[in-house]
Amino acid sequence: MEPIIIVLIILVVLVFIALMKTVQVIPQASAAIVERFGRYTRTLNAGLNIVVPFIDSIRNRIDLREQVVPFPPQPVITQDNLVVNIDTVIYYQVTDARAATYEVSSFIQAIEQLTVTTLRNIIGGMDLERTLTSREEINAALRGVLDEATGKWGIRVNRVELKAIEPPTSIQDSMEKQMRADRDKRAAILTAEGIRQSQILTAEGEKQSAILRAEGEARAAALRAEGEAQAIRTVFESIHAGDADEKLLAYQYLQMLPKIAEGDANKLWIVPSEIGDALKGLSGAVGSLGPMGGAPKSPKSPKEPPRREQPGID
Repeated sequence: MEPIIIVLIILVVLVFIALMKTVQVIPQASAAIVERFGRYTRTLNAGLNIVVPFIDSIRNRIDLREQVVPFPPQPVITQDNLVVNIDTVIYYQVTDARAATYEVSSFIQAIEQLTVTTLRNIIGGMDLERTLTSREEINAALRGVLDEATGKWGIRVNRVELKAIEPPTSIQDSMEKQMRADRDKRAAILTAEGIRQSQILTAEGEKQSAILRAEGEARAAALRAEGEAQAIRTVFESIHAGDADEKLLAYQYLQMLPKIAEGDANKLWIVPSEIGDALKGLSGAVGSLGPMGGAPKSPKSPKEPPRREQPGID
């Protein structure tokens, strides 16, 4: 009985192993390559799949999701003979599991080498400045070449990104100095423009102020002249209307003499010859009134008052 039990146990184990090899569960977004006696048979998709045990075998399981692969920095020579290190990142997706398995031995290594050679060809036709400022152009050129080359491998390259472009240390120092000099230059230009604009605004303000002040002074002078002219016109009309004689004019002249003599600069002033006649008439008018408005005194022979010499007259 014991040999029979052992055989049964062996048969149960074999059946269990056969069931395990018969039923294949493939996860979502994955695929499996099935070979029968070493030859490709079919591709298993996601879900429950049945294969022939001990005849069919799983060659490879492939992830169909988009993959991200960073590549190490690669030294690349630019057109102006400068060595730069460039880090690249590739976003790819397997679209054909059979081609990715049988058309290339290692599609990751193939993509990396193709990226390096393509990158060297592209950067070799650019100088350093264009390389640093043309990331989008380089990315588009890389993606076009890689997508065309990897299509037969069952790979679709979705994106290619340059993660870093590192020029030599000496070039970095020179670039930093140049950038600092450009910033200082722009700062000096902005400061000079600010000072210039401030001076222009100040000059314009002073000009407008001077114009307004001159206009105000001219207006005030015109108003003063107009007032004085009006005053003179009124006085003149009043004199003519009152029919003033020489006595009144002489009296007005005597009232104006102190004003004429005011000021330290008035060292010399001239009395016109007609003042004598005016004073005679004025004295005659006063004498005719008498003391306190009484009867006039008897007239005397007119006697010309002595002529006073004014200081400063030669």
